[in-house]
Amino acid sequence: MKTKNVFLAVVLATAASVFAAAPAATNVHVEVIFDHPEKFTDVKDSWMGSDRGRDSTLALIKEYLENEAPRHLAEGQTLTLTFTDIDLAGDFEPERGMDFSDVRIVKDIYPPRMNFSYKLVDASGTVLKEGQEKLIDMAFQMSIGIIDRQDSLRYEKNMLREWLREQFPLPKKVKAKVAAKS
Repeated sequence: MKTKNVFLAVVLATAASVFAAAPAATNVHVEVIFDHPEKFTDVKDSWMGSDRGRDSTLALIKEYLENEAPRHLAEGQTLTLTFTDIDLAGDFEPERGMDFSDVRIVKDIYPPRMNFSYKLVDASGTVLKEGQEKLIDMAFQMSIGIIDRQDSLRYEKNMLREWLREQFPLPKKVKAKVAAKS
């Protein structure tokens, strides 16, 4: 039995090192702003929604970006994201009755959408890249990149992760470190 436990521990440790995310740059700042979140299309936690539910959902999105984005940035860079609208994957269908008022129904007809602007600046304040984005993932239910199927924001996080990968490819030295682990 001990051999099985040791083997399992080795397998888990190896898997963790292979799938570990690239190390985040230490001198990188990510700022996430939600511009008039009360007007966002859908960041509710139930059909009627609440400010508390909206705020906790936005806090999770902000936390995700503050952890994920630095992996894609170089030392001294600052990325500012200003969200003007968010529509989470799925929707509430009140016609199903009161028992379902807090159950988000996920169907292809309710894809995740996000509108935001972004600006990347270096340590001296020089703008390196900026733009407006209107993200929508029409194939969100077919994404194989989703790791945590229990995460209520898995579709939104996957869409943001893909956007970060496209806009800010990992620096070559970080890619080499990740490749060396596998």
